[in-house]
Amino acid sequence: MTDWHEEYQHKLISAEEAAGKIKSGDKVAFTSGREAYAIGLALAVRKEELKDVHILVPTPTYDFGWYDEGWQDSFDITVRIPTAACQEAIDARRIDFDPGTLIPFIEVAEAPYKADVILTEVSPPDDKGFCSFGASLWAKKRQIEDARLAIAEVNKNLIRTYGDNYIHVSQIDYFVEHVSAGSGMKTGSLAGRELKKPEPHLQAITENVSKLIKDGDTLQIGVGRTTEPLVQLGLLKGKHDLGWHSEATPPGVISLVRDGVISGKYKTINQGKVVVTSIGGSSAEEMAWVNNNPLFWLVDVAYLEDIRVIAAHDNMVAINNALTVDLTGQICAETIGPRQISGAGGQIPFVFGAWLSKGGRSITVLPAAAQTKNGIVSRIVPTLPQGAIVTIQRNCADCIVTEYGIAHLKGKTRRQRAEELIAVAHPEFRAELREAARKAFYPD
Repeated sequence: MTDWHEEYQHKLISAEEAAGKIKSGDKVAFTSGREAYAIGLALAVRKEELKDVHILVPTPTYDFGWYDEGWQDSFDITVRIPTAACQEAIDARRIDFDPGTLIPFIEVAEAPYKADVILTEVSPPDDKGFCSFGASLWAKKRQIEDARLAIAEVNKNLIRTYGDNYIHVSQIDYFVEHVSAGSGMKTGSLAGRELKKPEPHLQAITENVSKLIKDGDTLQIGVGRTTEPLVQLGLLKGKHDLGWHSEATPPGVISLVRDGVISGKYKTINQGKVVVTSIGGSSAEEMAWVNNNPLFWLVDVAYLEDIRVIAAHDNMVAINNALTVDLTGQICAETIGPRQISGAGGQIPFVFGAWLSKGGRSITVLPAAAQTKNGIVSRIVPTLPQGAIVTIQRNCADCIVTEYGIAHLKGKTRRQRAEELIAVAHPEFRAELREAARKAFYPD
């Protein structure tokens, strides 16, 4: 058997050589999380040479130029989660959007999603020739196994975790040395979401959600401007022996694991483990604590978001973000009217899984109103706007939380749901919402 050191050196090529492996008409996919930066830059440089290259960028982080007008003949781009890097291109319909399936990325190895070339990022190999995928796994191993060609950018800054978060040098075709987005490269820019100071209403939302969480619960907290600050605002203050089974770890979660607040003591499966497919939004100190820590298990998203696995946790609590909720309980978390600004991600399987969990709860959070240039508008509405996407059906709505309280919808009639939701709406809109409910749900 060839020594892995020799194999690795033989497979090490430049970013330009890696980009040269891609031909016109190929299906290319970046893995979820941050894109392989050096390879992305080198591929973008080939704009004039390539035609009809189909590129899947699940979670865009960098702007390589191909979201602009004039790139469409060379690169046909599809994204799964709109971000600041590509929002303008989504709005202008220059790129496509994939809403995904019930379990995100479960279909990555199936046509029409199967890639000719997969581009990913890994750590340097350890003494046995195994690389880590760092802070996020998603479906990377499956994608590499099923692609015609797998090229990995080697980033020495990536952490190592336990779980399924590794791959051997022999399973990857080529390696490229990593180039940082902050190293003075002229093209490409980091275009992640800007971090903002939490709005005042978030503290009240945090206190309301906290009332629904009990000692020993297992939690999932989804991505979103309302959900992500909750832990740092004291959501879990005074709680004991919580479990964690979630896509990611919002800021503050890792510190609570370190402090023993999240212990996993009462988890019915994977007891004592923090089970995620991605670690994110944490400080450098927290990330260093995760590195090689056996408490943290990164697993394939197909396992993490299998509804049966989620439901196997007793007292599973799913906490997710919404943009709008109508008076029947339909939840929209992806669009403002027809404008696509987010994706469903793991919200759907976690909502379903929490419903099926013994003692489980599904909590949807949103501010009662949104600020626009023309003043505030209610996020609780009589009916969803034309073109709005229903992320969670009304039949599956459970607890809706705003800064004004908790609306309990599970098992309620249309009229009862409307009254619950009006009670947590912004006071300025309650009268018109009540009138709309009267016209919709009561006789003339």
